[in-house]
Amino acid sequence: MHVLCWIAIILAWLIALAWTRVTLSALRNLPRIPTLLDPRISACLGAPQPAAPQITVIIPARNEAAAIEVTLRSLLAQTVPLAIIAIDDRSTDATGQILHRIAAEPLPPGKFLTVLHVAELPAGWMGKTHAMALAARQSATPWLLFTDADILFAPDVLERALLFAHSNAADHIAFSPTLILKTAGERLMTTVIQGFTLFTFRPWHIANPAKRDSVGVGGFNLIRAEIYRAIGGFESMRLEVIEDLRLGFLVKSLGYRQRIVFGRDLIRVHWAPGALGMARNLTKNFFAAFRFRPAALLAFVIGFVLLLCMPFAGLLAPWTLRAASLVALLMILLGHRYSARHFTGIPMYYVLTLPAGASLLAWAMLRSMFLTLLRGGVVWRGTFYPLAELRRHCGPLR
Repeated sequence: MHVLCWIAIILAWLIALAWTRVTLSALRNLPRIPTLLDPRISACLGAPQPAAPQITVIIPARNEAAAIEVTLRSLLAQTVPLAIIAIDDRSTDATGQILHRIAAEPLPPGKFLTVLHVAELPAGWMGKTHAMALAARQSATPWLLFTDADILFAPDVLERALLFAHSNAADHIAFSPTLILKTAGERLMTTVIQGFTLFTFRPWHIANPAKRDSVGVGGFNLIRAEIYRAIGGFESMRLEVIEDLRLGFLVKSLGYRQRIVFGRDLIRVHWAPGALGMARNLTKNFFAAFRFRPAALLAFVIGFVLLLCMPFAGLLAPWTLRAASLVALLMILLGHRYSARHFTGIPMYYVLTLPAGASLLAWAMLRSMFLTLLRGGVVWRGTFYPLAELRRHCGPLR
């Protein structure tokens, strides 16, 4: 048999074994991750609340007129007292007017809304980290929740989160929103993202202080105010592109108690319109996730495409390759079935779109790198951040 055939067979079986390992590990460990929908938490809802807010919700908003009002209304409907600081960060649309209109209304009992404005971004800051640092300096509650301006909150989610935090002595809680998927393209992209996430993220290790795995979620980073200040706040990551992951890394690496929780539909977001919208949204983040190292990103893209596309290509090959492909595809189907049942609701036949989704996601990764290198920096929300500065200030994420 030709040497190349042997290489292909070995590679196919290595991919099959990799899918088997990560899928079985995920199926065994994901059910152990706590959920805010736990009946023990539900049984404690409705207990008397302290008169003063225990959480300050911090929402940076730049040109978020389409979403910010619905987000604020969902927060004002929370079952716990709440302080909200919304930052109009140099918006050129109606974001500021919407914030002031809501702040001028009679607010529900126990709810407080402060609106801040940023007219000019100081040198040496990302816009988002500056806005959140500014708001955090004005907070006086034991807990801070950093979130985004397009998140929809179920009325009792913050009460549930506080109950979980107190009963588990947590210092930091990360919680991923349930994605609102409106188009076939969005479901296609979510299918491939959840597939490659199995290889890059092990949430069952988050609570284990002996493991290096950490987590941060921009839509829901709930952290004790004293811990936020102990890690240096966002002042310590002024030019961090993916500040949510960096915050999570600092919390875990400095020995504080980090937790990740699930809870389908307790917080929701429509992340981006269509497959191309989701791919473009990743332009800022992907190259930054590899700390702006081209070789690391290119190696990952090659491995990612092989893992997601070779099992399908192997179906057209001789039986030795086909058997490995069938094993890999079985594991992919099992993983997708679990994710669909518990998180996304995406039909099983979307597994057939994985090669197309993988190609699009690979394009997004390469686009992130090439645009950043071509521009000499990152352009985000209309502001340019030089690559040399970003590289100088980025720290480890793992």
